[in-house]
Formats: sequence, structure tokens, C-alpha cells
Amino acid sequence: MNRRWWALAALVLSVLVIGLDSTVLNVALPTLAGALRADTGDLQWIVDGYLVVFAVLLLPAGLLGDRYGRKKLLITGLVLFGAASLAASYTTGVPGLVAARAAMGFGAALIIPLSMAVIPSVFPPAERTKAIAIWSAGVALGLPLGPVLGGWLLDHYWWGSIFLINVPVVLLAVLVTALMVPESRNPGTEPVDLAGVALSVAGLGALVYGAIERSPGWTVAGVAGLAGFLLWQRRARHPMLDLRLYADRNFLWGSVVATLATFGLMGVLFVLPLYLHQVLGYDALGVGLRLIPLMAGLLVAGLASSRILPRVGPRLAVGGGLVVLAVGLALGATTDAADGYGWTALWLSVLGVGTGASLVPAMDTVLATLPAERTGIGSAAVQAMRQVGGALGVAVLGSLLSGRLPDLVGGMRLVLATCVVCVAFGAALAGFGLSGRMRA
Repeated sequence: MNRRWWALAALVLSVLVIGLDSTVLNVALPTLAGALRADTGDLQWIVDGYLVVFAVLLLPAGLLGDRYGRKKLLITGLVLFGAASLAASYTTGVPGLVAARAAMGFGAALIIPLSMAVIPSVFPPAERTKAIAIWSAGVALGLPLGPVLGGWLLDHYWWGSIFLINVPVVLLAVLVTALMVPESRNPGTEPVDLAGVALSVAGLGALVYGAIERSPGWTVAGVAGLAGFLLWQRRARHPMLDLRLYADRNFLWGSVVATLATFGLMGVLFVLPLYLHQVLGYDALGVGLRLIPLMAGLLVAGLASSRILPRVGPRLAVGGGLVVLAVGLALGATTDAADGYGWTALWLSVLGVGTGASLVPAMDTVLATLPAERTGIGSAAVQAMRQVGGALGVAVLGSLLSGRLPDLVGGMRLVLATCVVCVAFGAALAGFGLSGRMRA
């Protein structure tokens, strides 16, 4: 097999741990609520402690990778993620778990953009879409494995064991990456914008805190902080976020619609395990198994998109996928406690297909706009927007759910209905902003 495909295998292993971790944690939320006496707000922080750090460090991670070597920083991220996973498995309370999750977010911030940034430097345009689909499948493969493995571990061992499954995968990923992935860098990359990092951390942290705690004052402070960050990026000598990237319509609207789709998906993954456990009565393994229709639909549609995108172009591929995603969410918003799992499996399958059919072509469309020397910062920018969307999805939609407790079914329906509006708006933006042809 050609060396570049071995390199891709290493990248897939690198992102597999991210997929494993995301769904393992969501399946574990009901267990953590009991074992750690965590309320909905605590659960939101356990999820968002990871996502916020992930989001704000993606941009400097991309710059550091471009400047000092993407392979080197990718291995650093894997080691950090593995060590933090080990620490998370032995914490004894909510604050310690939130801190360990934040460290895992730091590692993930290095893994995701740098593994994606390697692809355009290894694969020619004719093979890039296929490589992106396989890379995305690496994340997607962890999604169904996470619930099943995590559910089995939760039913047989203590809750900390769910984080230990990351460690052997990380060790294997480090080995294969060291042997097979070529080093790439752009030595001319500017220094890291420390003031920009501080403003983004403060703004996003305040915004998420305000959403979780339902505090208008913190929310306003967060919006002001992020506005200050954008203004600083326009004036800074070495901005962390290159706003000129957004002059390209495909980069701009591809990033926006991917963010809205991620907002909806993370909201669903937060509320759904609670519904399956508390309303339908499934144990941890049962919850994990019943998330498979969502993951399977995502995986199949993501792989199929590599053939569809070059034929129909970004506008139809991304917009059509978002329409399917909105339909799945709308079906879910009609769920009643008496419907049973059969109805849930149906709309989860539709939701998964819509997610895979929109996110994969959106990511490839964005990458196609980037010159080789800007792949690190460009991929980090779009991934940062997606993680911000995910963090806000958990914060905002989790707060909507908390406000409707103890009516969990009514809360889930409200969450899904809100997601329908966001994703439908994204579909409209895709039709308005994306071009009709794929850039070579």
C-alpha cells in the first residue's frame, strides 16, 4: 500500500480517540449524575469544560503546527490526551473531572486540526475528497464504538473505566504516526497572538457560563468579549484568526453551516441518553446500543458524500444534507414517552444521514479553499467555530432542558424543535452562500 495511505491510517487512529471520547461521555451522563451527585449544570460543565478549551485553543494549535511541525504537535496532542484520560479515570468529584476534561480538550485541540491539515499536503486534489471522507469516518467509527464499549464498561466496572479505553488507542496512534506520517510545516507562520487567545478564552468562557447558569449579565459580557476579540483581530499585527479567509464565500458559509449543524448534534447527544435511560429505562449498555442508528447513518452518508460532492457541488450537497438533518430533528420533536424505541430509532437514522451528508462535504469545501501553507490555521478556524457551536449547543439546549425538568420528554421536544430552526436556517444559508461548483 502507498505510504500516503499508511499515513492516513495513522491520522484515522489519531481522531478515533476523539470520536470514542465524545460518545462515551454522553452515554455516561446518567451514571455520572448518580455517582458524583451531579445536577444538570454539573453535567453541562463536564461536557463544556472539554469543548470550551478545545474551541479556544484550536486556532493557536493550528498556528503552532504550521510553524513548528504538524507531525510533532500532533504527537504532543495525543500524549496529552492520553495522560488526561488516565487522570480523568481516577478523579473523585465534579471539579476534578472538569479539570481533567479541560486537559483532554487541550490535547484534542492539537489532534483535530493538525491531523486534518496533513491531508492536503499528502493527497492530490483528485484523492482529497476520499481522504477527507475516510478521516471523517475515523471520527465516526469512534461514535458507535464509544457507546457500546462505554456502556459495557459502565455495566461491569466503575465509571472511570470509560476514559481508560482511550489510552491503548492513543499509544497505537502515537506509534503509527511517528513511523508513517511525514513532517510538514510553514516556517513563515506568524507568532501566536497571546492577546487574542486571552480575549477568546474570556469571551467564550463568559458566554458559556452565562448560558449554563442562565445569567444575562455573563452572556452580555461574553458577547462583548468575543466582539472585542474580532476587533482586535482586525488590528493585531499577527492575528490569531486570519479574517481574510472569510472573504471566500465557500470558506465563510461552509464554516457557518457546519457550526449550526454541530450545535444541533451536540444538543441531541446531550439530551438523548438521559431520555433513553430515565424515560425508556435502558441501562448504560442499552443506551449505547440504541445510539447506533445515529452513528451508522452518519458513517454511511459521510462515506457516500465523497462521490456525491464532485457531481452536484457544495450548494446542493451541503444544503441537501442539512434539509435531511432538519427533517430528522423535526420527527424527533414529535416524540412521546408512549412511542417506544422504534420511533426514536427511525428519526435517529434520518438525523445521522443528514449529519454525515452535510458535515463531510462542508469540511471538504472549506479545505478546498485553502492554499497548502494555510491548511493548519484554516482547518483550525473552521473546527474552532464547530466546537464553539457544540459548546453553545450543550450550554443553551441543556439549559432549555433544565428549565423543563422534571418533564424530560417535553424538554427533549423543546430542544429538538429549537435545533430544527437552527439547522433549517443553516440550509437556507447554504443555498444562499455556497457556490454551485467544487473547486479543484
